[in-house]
Amino acid sequence: MKKKVVLAFSGGLDTSYCVKYLSEEKGYEVHTITINTGGFDKDEIKAIEDRAKSLGVASHKTVDETKNYYDKVIRYLIYGNILKNNTYPLSVSAERMSQALATANYAKALKADAVAHGSTGAGNDQVRFDMILNILVPGIEIITPIRELKLSREEEISFLKAKGVDMNFEKAMYSINKGIWGTSVGGKETLKSLGMLPEEAWPTQVTKKGDETVKLTFNKGELTKINDKSFSHPTEAIQYLQSLAGPYGIGRDIHVGDTIIGIKGRVGFEAAAPMVIIKAHHALEKHVLTKWQLSWKDQLAQFYGNWLHEGQYLDPVMRDIEAYLGSTQQHVTGEVHVQLFPYRFLVLGIESQYDLMSSKFGKYGEMNLGWSGDDVKGFSKIFGNQTMIYQQVKDAAEK
Repeated sequence: MKKKVVLAFSGGLDTSYCVKYLSEEKGYEVHTITINTGGFDKDEIKAIEDRAKSLGVASHKTVDETKNYYDKVIRYLIYGNILKNNTYPLSVSAERMSQALATANYAKALKADAVAHGSTGAGNDQVRFDMILNILVPGIEIITPIRELKLSREEEISFLKAKGVDMNFEKAMYSINKGIWGTSVGGKETLKSLGMLPEEAWPTQVTKKGDETVKLTFNKGELTKINDKSFSHPTEAIQYLQSLAGPYGIGRDIHVGDTIIGIKGRVGFEAAAPMVIIKAHHALEKHVLTKWQLSWKDQLAQFYGNWLHEGQYLDPVMRDIEAYLGSTQQHVTGEVHVQLFPYRFLVLGIESQYDLMSSKFGKYGEMNLGWSGDDVKGFSKIFGNQTMIYQQVKDAAEK
């Protein structure tokens, strides 16, 4: 009997190559699984299923992890206002955790002999997938044809053409990963330190002109309403905001980062909804949280984002940080007004019953209501007392 292999399948160039290589070159019985993290609509899911069947897989399964992905990962990226290197909303690195977990669980359920994925040998995904599989399915064989054969995209295309596979190879020159928390785009322009992706490489084209203002309503840190439209789950709000902001070309950028394996890399991404949500949420937090809540959130969130990026989602420390981040959101409730323009957006301000910027206690730079000038004189003297003592002792000792 043929050995069973479960292949995490996106329908793109790399995983299409893997199907043909594993089944026809290595003799495996290939069972594909596509994990939708909010990047595919019904038509795209159908196209991926058709692609898998046309390649000759033994079976194909689609799992929708979108809401689970939000509940277990994205909500904490929002709570922490997490942007890797102050730029990247962890669009792909975060969703890889959901995909790897679902793939591992399917391999166990199918009693597969091996698991395969289409990661290259020069990126982060190979570590993320391998680590999750080693933890959840210890001892299972892990097969990575693209990594093991050190293939270029051109070599993969030539192989598939020789096998009679018909697909849009021109589009396949760009590696595109779509999810609810953003889309990454890699191509020849991102392989160098200088160069921007051409307009046609971006999955969402710019079709809107002028500007519009949207009102985002947060309830305990979660986006529940946009303008006058309410949503039963935050994933619906994210997708709706993406439909409003994406056609402006908002959230396009190139991330330069340090990979888990030690090299630096560039990748293009578009993440209109994530960028607007994070900046709007952060603006609201700056009004309703104390300075030390904000300070500790920043430190823990940076660690959380880096550790998640490096595939360490299952480390129990992540649950500890999630508990803290969740606790900070009790008063993060209110409305944030955001103005959208082509290629940019502007946070106009917030309204919240928990706003600590209250005129009852003073107006910054203009009027103090809760203290006197003498209060400030005494406070300033005591607040700097130890440094004053240090300075005088130091000056006396060095005379």
